[in-house]
Amino acid sequence: MLISSRIRRSRRVRTAAVAGIGVAAVLALAACNSSDTLSEEDKAVGQSGSASSATAVPTEDVVSGVKADPALHAELPAAVKKSGVLTLGTVEATGEASLPHGGSDAQGNQIGLDVDLRDAVAKVLGIKWKVDFGTFETIVPGTQNGKYDVGQANFAVTSERLQVVDYATYLKDGQSFMASSDSDLDSVKKLTDICGHTVSTTPGSSFQQILEQGAGECKKAGKSPYKVQYYKDSAAILLGLQNGKTDLYFGPTLSLKYIEKTVPNTKFLGEISSTDVGFVTAKGSPLAHVLVDAVNELIKDGEYDKIFAKWNVPGIGIPKSEFDPKPTF
Repeated sequence: MLISSRIRRSRRVRTAAVAGIGVAAVLALAACNSSDTLSEEDKAVGQSGSASSATAVPTEDVVSGVKADPALHAELPAAVKKSGVLTLGTVEATGEASLPHGGSDAQGNQIGLDVDLRDAVAKVLGIKWKVDFGTFETIVPGTQNGKYDVGQANFAVTSERLQVVDYATYLKDGQSFMASSDSDLDSVKKLTDICGHTVSTTPGSSFQQILEQGAGECKKAGKSPYKVQYYKDSAAILLGLQNGKTDLYFGPTLSLKYIEKTVPNTKFLGEISSTDVGFVTAKGSPLAHVLVDAVNELIKDGEYDKIFAKWNVPGIGIPKSEFDPKPTF
């Protein structure tokens, strides 16, 4: 039988206050992008915590040494070679809640694995990015309609997206679950393991798609259904884990493993699937093939491995970038 929400919330509030969970930093982010309004109790939890991190954010420069490749630059469309600029649609990351994929430093600069990868690609192509921030839900449509030349927001390769955009892959990531350390769950290997629990994830994502497609699995197994909540910011989900508003966070394997290392009182429960992740371009755009070649050049030269070593994320790099690989789902 599940612990009542009132008992669970009380226990997590005490845990956060004692351990200095860093909820104050999380709260500042959640207030901007959460799909729900924060209650006075939530604010009190945030005020009781102090911002802290168990692992320092790496600052090594792994991009400035990347050399431009004239042959790759020659592959670009004439208009791009003339301007030297490509418009990149992405999501602005704030703080450290979404690292290692993306975040911001004390000066407000965008940092992270994805940032280093795209900047290295720009260097090898001999161009500059004109970064234009949107929301996760608007990047793919913006790439389709020409607002952005390229999109990047940890987009998993899915059958649905392949109908409207092309991909140039640059890593593999998974779909995983995490919880607070006092959760009654210790492992999740399939969706029926989360039946009867509340799970939070990002709207418009592959995570939403998986949860929607698997919504009937609990009933088939004779169990209570899981309940899904949607938040646009991972910081709001982390806050929800601490104040008992949600039992589980369903998100990228890479990010959840990083959170477990840096945010106290969280535990990684396991991965249920994995997918290729890549840059997206408009369907039929010549840029996807150029981006594939650029990533493969970085892999061949060893610059790719330097970026992954900086962020200490073994096991998610790819041996070769691909154009529109076969999707997992």
